[in-house]
Amino acid sequence: MDYQTVSPRRKWLGIVVSAAMLGMPVAALADAAFQYEAPAIEPERASGYSEKPGWATERFAVAAANPLATDAGYQVLKAGGSAVDAAIAVQMVLTLVEPQSSGIGGGAFLMHYDGSDVTAFDGRETAPRAATESLFLNGDGEPLEFMDAAASGLSVGVPGTVRMLEKAHEAYGKLPWAELFTPAITLAEEGFPVSHRLHTSLAGEERLRDDALAGTFYYTEDGEPLEEGHLLKNPALGSILRDIAEQGSKAMHTGDIAEDLVQRVQGHPGRPGAISLEDMATYVTKQRDPICTDWLAYRVCGFPPPSSGHLTVMQILGTMEHLPDLETPLEEGQPSAEWLHRFLEASRLAFADRGRYIADPDFVDAPGGSWSAMLEPDYLALRAQLIEEQSMGPDGASPGNPGDVETTWAVQPNQPEYGTSHISIIDEEGNGLAMTTTIESAFGSRMLADGGTGQPGGYLLNNELTDFSFRPLDADGTPIANRVEAGKRPRSSMSPTLVFDRESDELIASLGSPGGAAIIHYTAKALVAMLDWGLNAQEALDLPHAITLGGPAFLEEGRFDPAILEALNELGHEASERELTSGLQAIMRTEEGFFGGADPRREGVVMGD
Repeated sequence: MDYQTVSPRRKWLGIVVSAAMLGMPVAALADAAFQYEAPAIEPERASGYSEKPGWATERFAVAAANPLATDAGYQVLKAGGSAVDAAIAVQMVLTLVEPQSSGIGGGAFLMHYDGSDVTAFDGRETAPRAATESLFLNGDGEPLEFMDAAASGLSVGVPGTVRMLEKAHEAYGKLPWAELFTPAITLAEEGFPVSHRLHTSLAGEERLRDDALAGTFYYTEDGEPLEEGHLLKNPALGSILRDIAEQGSKAMHTGDIAEDLVQRVQGHPGRPGAISLEDMATYVTKQRDPICTDWLAYRVCGFPPPSSGHLTVMQILGTMEHLPDLETPLEEGQPSAEWLHRFLEASRLAFADRGRYIADPDFVDAPGGSWSAMLEPDYLALRAQLIEEQSMGPDGASPGNPGDVETTWAVQPNQPEYGTSHISIIDEEGNGLAMTTTIESAFGSRMLADGGTGQPGGYLLNNELTDFSFRPLDADGTPIANRVEAGKRPRSSMSPTLVFDRESDELIASLGSPGGAAIIHYTAKALVAMLDWGLNAQEALDLPHAITLGGPAFLEEGRFDPAILEALNELGHEASERELTSGLQAIMRTEEGFFGGADPRREGVVMGD
C-alpha cells in the first residue's frame, strides 16, 4: 500500500489516506485537489469547564465540536474548498468521533451566505407516512415516559442530513463530493482515540448497552465503556461513507443502507417504528427563506419554522429592547441580577408563544399569515409591558396574539429536549455558514445501524420524533400545533445564526449551539454579549448561563455569585442551580480578519489561517 508523506505535525495516526483506501489509482489521487492527513492532535478533556483562549485568524475560520472534526474542515478550506465543502467533511467526522450528538442518522439546519444572499437548507427529519397523532400514547391514552419513547423504534424519524448536505453542495460546493468523505473514512478505518467526553457520555448512558450492536461496539465484554484514548475503528461506518461518497445521498436513502435502517426500526424488540423504504426514498430537502430581523445596528438571520430558534431568540431580544436601559448589565464578569430578571421574564413570554404557535409550516399557518408577525415591534412592546419588577413566576406567562385572527391551537406542555452539535465556518471568499446538526438526545434512539455490512460499528439512529408533542390535544380537545402527523417535521430549537451589519451588509458573525430548548437562551445571550456588550467571541461564550422554559429558572451550577441566585428568588423566579452544558461555537469578524470562540464546556476548537 502506498502512503503519502506525513508532515512532522501529523504523526498521530502515522498514515494518511491512500489510493487503495479510496479505491482509486495512485495517479488519480495525486491529481486530487484535496489530500487529507490525519492530524497530530488528540481530543481534549471535555467534561466540566476548561478555559479556552479564543483564536484569531486572517483569511478563514472553522469552529466545530471536536478537534478532529475542526481539523477536517480546516484542511478542506486550506485545499481551496468552500464553506459547504468544509461543513460536509466536519459532519462526517462528527458522525464518527461525536456519535452521541449528531450524524448521518439525524437531521440538520444549514444557513448559508454566498456573498449576496442567505439561504436556509432544511434537513430536518420527518415522521413516517404511517405515523399517527397517538404515536407516543400508551394503551390508556396517556403519554409514554420520555426515555421509553426515545429508546425505541417509535422515535426514529426519516434522516435528512446527507440529502441536505448534497443539495447544499450542488449549489455551493467547489471540491468533488467524494473527496470530502476522505477524513472520516480514514479515521474510521485507521482508528481515532476515544475522547474524554465520549467516554464519560458512554459511562453515563443506561440504554445504549441494550442494543445488540451498540452494546458490543462501545462497551467491553464486562459492560464497561471504552476507555479514554482507546483507538476505536469503525469499519462499518467506513464502508457506509464510501458508498455515500461514490453514489451520493441515493446510497443512504435506497439500497442496503436504507433497507438495514428500515429493518432495525421496524424490528425493534420493544416498540417497533413504522419507517418504510418509501419514506426513505422520497425524503426531500427543503430550501426555505430565512427570517432576517433588525436588531441594534445589525441584521440577524436565522432559521424559520419548523425551527422555533430564531423566532424565540429574537422575541426575547426584541422584547428586552423595549425596556429601559440598564447602567450595569454586567457586574464582575457576570450578567447582573437586574439583567437576568429581564432576560428570564422575556424568555417566559417568548416560550409561551413558542408553545402555542410554532410547528412545521407545511401543516400549521403562521399567526397573522406571517411568522414575522411574532417579531413586530408593536407586538413586542405590548409583551414588554408585562415585565414588572417582580417575576410573573413559573407558568405565569400566557401566549399573546400576534396576528389579527385568534389562533385556536392549544399550548404544548413542556417535555424534554436534548442533544445536538454546531458548526460555524467562514471561507476565504467570505462565504459563511452556520449549521446545527442533531440526532436529538445523547445517542439518539440508542440504535446502531451497520448499513447491512455485518462489520463492527456503524452510525446511530435519531430519536427526533420525540420533539413532537406526545399529547395531540389539550384537556379541552383543542389540537396542539406540534402534534405528530404523517410526513411532518417536528419543531426544533436549533438556532444557526448569521449576523450582518445593517449599513454595509457585511457578514459579521456566525454562531449557534446545542442544548435542546436551552439552545435559544445560549444563542440569545451570546448575541447580546458579542454585539451589545462588546465582548469577543470567546469572552461571550465563557459567560455563565441562565434559562427558563416558562417554569422555574435555572442558573449554571457554580458559576454565579450566590447573591445573584438569592436576588432572583426574592423576585419570585424560583431559581436553582443545575448543570447547563452548552456547546456554543462562534466566529466574529474583526479588523484583522476573524476571531473564533469555542465553548469551554465541551471539546471544540477553532482553526484557520
